[in-house]
Amino acid sequence: MQKIVFDLTSEFVELNQLMKLVGLVDSGGAGKNMVASGVVSVDGKQELRKTAKIRSGQTVAVGDIRISVQ
Repeated sequence: MQKIVFDLTSEFVELNQLMKLVGLVDSGGAGKNMVASGVVSVDGKQELRKTAKIRSGQTVAVGDIRISVQ
């Protein structure tokens, strides 16, 4: 399992942008497609909202990759 720590610099980050910022996808559009495909979960629950607001303390999972947002 790969763990990534993302340091938040504002109140929240949109889920599709988070995918881009941590390097899982090349663009926000590719991030939207990844979320829409149903492979992304937030705090253990499947997330289909492409622009869901991810805040500090939440964990995003894609396959065996865990992103901790701080």
